[in-house]
Amino acid sequence: MILALNRANSIDVPLLLHVLGAMLLIGTLLVVALTLLAAWRRADADEGTRLTRFGLKALLMGVLPSYVLMRIGAHWTESRENLPEEVEESTWLGIGYITADAGAILILISIVLAAIGLRRLRNGSGSRLARAVAVISVLLLAAYVVAVWAMTAKPD
Repeated sequence: MILALNRANSIDVPLLLHVLGAMLLIGTLLVVALTLLAAWRRADADEGTRLTRFGLKALLMGVLPSYVLMRIGAHWTESRENLPEEVEESTWLGIGYITADAGAILILISIVLAAIGLRRLRNGSGSRLARAVAVISVLLLAAYVVAVWAMTAKPD
């Protein structure tokens, strides 16, 4: 009976960076989505503005670095593992790449919207952009939950 499979020690650090980046990305997106959705539902305009500003700043400061860490860790892990061709063409790896690539586009769009929204919040308008960022964050969360499932369950 095999209790555990051993893998090469050379992928421990890259895999740790990949998983750390992915979890930071999901955590940051969760904070952004919950904060912006809470701001959306606030009746008090000042409190809603503060929550919106916090959510947009959290997106600007946290999402891109965690995405870059996740992506660097993924490529580094894949290059060190010397995967056979049937694994490189597997469904779970394809799901990971699709969600990462599509997520990058949505992250860049949300960063631009967040930067413009923060600037407009000074003038009292910018809540529509924050709502768009909230919707994008929820979509990204859903996609990344599917990616986490694919990475852990490895469906074929």
